[in-house]
Amino acid sequence: MTSDILFFFNRDPAALPLYEAFETRVLAEIDNVTIRVRKTQITFANPRGFAAVSLLPVRKRACRPDHYITVTLGLNRRLTSPRVDAASEPYPARWTHHLLISSTEEIDSELMEWVREAAAFSASKR
Repeated sequence: MTSDILFFFNRDPAALPLYEAFETRVLAEIDNVTIRVRKTQITFANPRGFAAVSLLPVRKRACRPDHYITVTLGLNRRLTSPRVDAASEPYPARWTHHLLISSTEEIDSELMEWVREAAAFSASKR
């Protein structure tokens, strides 16, 4: 774990194991991934960004768990799942989805299927 990732989780160290589980799955299941740590998010790229992890809330405070990460994915379609907290279409056929992850069990095969789809979509862009 790099010092910049540890610093990123200074605000909520209890969310770090969620990030570690997500990073482990992404690096194991997707080839040629680079990780860029910025002030507000950690981006996974191949070489374009296909997923990001942040601590930004997407739910009202009363509906949020104590510790979580927000996983953001870019796809060419809108996901129709109750797991999606917010979705927008900033460009035609380019959907941004935010998923709130509060347990390692939520980093499951369904989520990883969407992550792989996002990676393939990102890699196909010119």
